[in-house]
Amino acid sequence: MHDSSHPLHYLSGNFAPVAVETPPTTDLPVRGHLPECLNGQFLRVGPNPKFAPVAGYHCFYDCRMIHGLRIKNGKAAYVSRYVETSRLKQEESFGRAKFLKIGDLKGRFGLLMIMLQILRLGSFDISYGFGTSNTALIYHNGKLLALHEVDKPYVVKILENGDLQTLGLLDYDDKRLGHSFTAHPKIDPFTGEMFTFGYSLGAPYVMYRVISRDGFMHNPVPITIPEPIMMHDFAITENYAIFMDLPLYLGPAMILKGKNVPYIFDGTKNARFGVLPRYAENELQIRWFELPSCFIFHNANAWEEGDEVVLITCRIPDLDLEMLEDIRKPNAENWITELYEMRFNMKTGLASQKKLSSGPVIQYPRINESYTSRKQRYVYGTIINSLAKVTGIVKFDLHAEPELGKDKIEVGGNVQGIFDLGAGMFGSEATFVPSDSGISSSEEDDGYLIFFAHDENSGKSQAIVIDARTMSAEPVAVVELPNRVPYGFHALFVTESWLGET
Repeated sequence: MHDSSHPLHYLSGNFAPVAVETPPTTDLPVRGHLPECLNGQFLRVGPNPKFAPVAGYHCFYDCRMIHGLRIKNGKAAYVSRYVETSRLKQEESFGRAKFLKIGDLKGRFGLLMIMLQILRLGSFDISYGFGTSNTALIYHNGKLLALHEVDKPYVVKILENGDLQTLGLLDYDDKRLGHSFTAHPKIDPFTGEMFTFGYSLGAPYVMYRVISRDGFMHNPVPITIPEPIMMHDFAITENYAIFMDLPLYLGPAMILKGKNVPYIFDGTKNARFGVLPRYAENELQIRWFELPSCFIFHNANAWEEGDEVVLITCRIPDLDLEMLEDIRKPNAENWITELYEMRFNMKTGLASQKKLSSGPVIQYPRINESYTSRKQRYVYGTIINSLAKVTGIVKFDLHAEPELGKDKIEVGGNVQGIFDLGAGMFGSEATFVPSDSGISSSEEDDGYLIFFAHDENSGKSQAIVIDARTMSAEPVAVVELPNRVPYGFHALFVTESWLGET
């Protein structure tokens, strides 16, 4: 049970939830100009608990709110809406929080509370989902999906004025999904297909799926791994899917050991990477590669080069689980995350890795997604000083050699540009919006980065647009928002042409 004498970091400051939803608020003040390619809707998700937590609390596990910026013809409107999950609706019917969260799961008491919650599930229908949809968004087959890796996708409709309406759980082929759905599926921009997986506590622990561009879900492919793990992300190339069997284990045994989170990281075990032909009907063709122990939350991209499969990722050599606690202020100085290139040779069976950054924590890597699954040159990473507070955005050039051994990131080597938010200003994941869609229509970095930011000095929030090619310190546009936007997780830009499909 949470000790109330300790403040809950993820309910304090700009992590604190906003009390109400915001209907579309139009004609917002804009400094600079909003380029025509930004016609569409920028969206970012994150936790926003509607009720006080049962006991402990962590921002990974609570109700999601989507914050949206509708842009059209140089004008902007802001909206915020809850994703109306089954979990939220059931708690609304009780008038208070009822589901346990990660902060409650500690020791024998935590296991007992889980058992008690299961016993009282006569009041809860978990077959309709019990996740929070608070992690990420993706757009596929004319549908905006809100995602949380322990649940199923929720479909959210974007109205013409930018308002957001939850339509409900997504059922493929008129069947309920029999497993969870990752927060980080991949869409191949060349085929329109979506590739996804889910992990669980039951063997074979991972299920892989391919979904056609028109929304048909193919049969699942079991991926057998030795123990239940947390697999937050994966990657695809033109011909392969890459799975990550990393030594972050989960299960009741971790709870009984009295951990503050139901995970344990075992740095004595190697990291395993499974490369499977992406249309395989079973796992017989998977090739497993080993590299030194690490954990990975997010990958940037992957592609094929000769006999090798190349993965660009943010590697954590030794995961400090205290970063995930809710009773102390997380300190990113103790959490090393660096950009890496990993190579898996399909001919020799050997794996290698190369460090591409050093210094502060680099997370939430993004690319021009027209290059997803194909070789690309630029990666845009965020510098973070805690789990979801971004202090700057870095542009990496993968064609240049890194200058390693530095305590801070500076322009030079493979660091082509840095956008520093300045004292007291913190941002979130930045999304790349190309000036023109497709690989052949423009240079890879011809576009803009858009993200939400919050000024802790003034208490005001903004949407900021910067030039992704020049990384100029002068923003292209700053949109003043009518409400505070709490810190959150992943972002997505939905183009005007996509909006016409919904």
